[in-house]
Amino acid sequence: MLKRQIAAAVALSALAAAPLAMAETLRWARSGDSLTMDPHAQNEGTTHTLAHQIYEPLLQRDMAGQIIPALATSWATLPGNPNVWRLELREGVKFHGGEDFTSEDAVFSINRAMMETSDMKGLLTSIKSVSAPSKFAVDIETNGANPLLINNLTNLFMMDKGWTEANGSVTPQDFANGETTFASSNTNGTGAFELVSRTPDERTVLTANPNYWGKGQFPLEVTEVIFTPIQSAATRVAALLSGEVDFVQDAPVQDLKRVDSADGLRVATAAQNRVIFFGMNQGKADLETDNVDGANPFADRRVREAMNMAINRSAIQQVVMRGQSDPTGVIMPPFVNGWTAELGQVPANDMNKAKGLMAEAGYGDGFSITLNCPNDRYINDEAICQAAVGMLGQIGVKVNLDAKPKAQHFPLIQNKTTEFYMLGWGVPTFDSHYIFNFLAHTSEGDRGPWNNTGYSNASVDSMIVSLESETDLAARDATIGKIWKQLQEDILYLPVHNQVLNWSMRDDIKFDVQPEDQPHFKFLSFN
Repeated sequence: MLKRQIAAAVALSALAAAPLAMAETLRWARSGDSLTMDPHAQNEGTTHTLAHQIYEPLLQRDMAGQIIPALATSWATLPGNPNVWRLELREGVKFHGGEDFTSEDAVFSINRAMMETSDMKGLLTSIKSVSAPSKFAVDIETNGANPLLINNLTNLFMMDKGWTEANGSVTPQDFANGETTFASSNTNGTGAFELVSRTPDERTVLTANPNYWGKGQFPLEVTEVIFTPIQSAATRVAALLSGEVDFVQDAPVQDLKRVDSADGLRVATAAQNRVIFFGMNQGKADLETDNVDGANPFADRRVREAMNMAINRSAIQQVVMRGQSDPTGVIMPPFVNGWTAELGQVPANDMNKAKGLMAEAGYGDGFSITLNCPNDRYINDEAICQAAVGMLGQIGVKVNLDAKPKAQHFPLIQNKTTEFYMLGWGVPTFDSHYIFNFLAHTSEGDRGPWNNTGYSNASVDSMIVSLESETDLAARDATIGKIWKQLQEDILYLPVHNQVLNWSMRDDIKFDVQPEDQPHFKFLSFN
């Protein structure tokens, strides 16, 4: 606690020492920092948020969540060959270093994103090859027709081939194993902002790109961005109320009314395309962090069902989230193709039945287990975990909570070294396949990279892969329904809620809440 207070004081004093903001300067704060500057190393929302200011994908989602042109101006499958998507590229675009953006860079970037150390590779599993038919066109061939390929490209950032090669960064940073590279701390994108300086977890400064291709197409009223990660919720709010920051992406729910009623400030609220849930390693023969010898309690479906019943989502919504959440029974936000009200129905909080299931499974006296939780990534993440600890304790599951910053938490999941953990999942493709391929497919190769449950179902795997080439959308949706039915029956995860976004800002800022929690500052304007 003392370390957090000292860190918060340092962050606030640094803000106070900075010169007063000009109208074109945006001082931005949120609880956590980007994990890396390598645009292919981590498929993580906060990391993408900073990357989107500097780098650009071929296509992007605007502030309403709709796909719009970015570095590609048009896209379509080739006549007579639905297995190949051709994307026509924007001409006259330059990287921040002055290099021309061409199809050579696009081919290089997509191939780089498919490498083993890239966390983006799970988005690109259907790609067979990438080629450049001309200087400003790219062909992406898939293993069978993939009508939804473009949905997978909105966070796939383009890098300059020559710059990356010259700086020894052809292979993406191996973040999970602690590697650092030139590209993990330096940038050269085509985006609306250039990196001026960066001290991880303290301060990042961006300046407007004077040669940005989007002049006249976007407001581009922000000329400087000063980003300060502030883990302490109280300190973030204090900085906003005192005028030391202009925009807070994740103001704490308990302070929203105070912020919204303060002179010169406003709160903008919208549902987020993100779900929060708990994962359990049900595949191990014997867990290491429990007190049960020779068995894995999570392997018993009755235990998972009991835990699902024990989590009182309504209480979390009312007490922890102050109403700012949407309880759910499925790890899929309503934005996503495949969602139904039936799937989203919240499990009954039936403690007597849950205790009976624990006894049936042979755990009437309960067991102990370690829960790994982030404390700077999701809204009230550690508080949600603390609430779950108490709820699970009522059915005999004695949880030892281990909360860490996301930079230490996420490698536990990626390296399969946690047995019980919190995770949040946004769905940038707005399609169920994204969830299935990352979280439900057997973890092997470039599939199932975030599936730390040990779950492996050959039938489910086959159906997931089939979604990548099914052109009959009705048949595809039917398959999606079958997969969800199986996953819900198996109780693969313990869903908690869909997040609600609350962006807090100066009231002279005109900026819509983006459903993926992606503030693209080139869209921001001042009243």
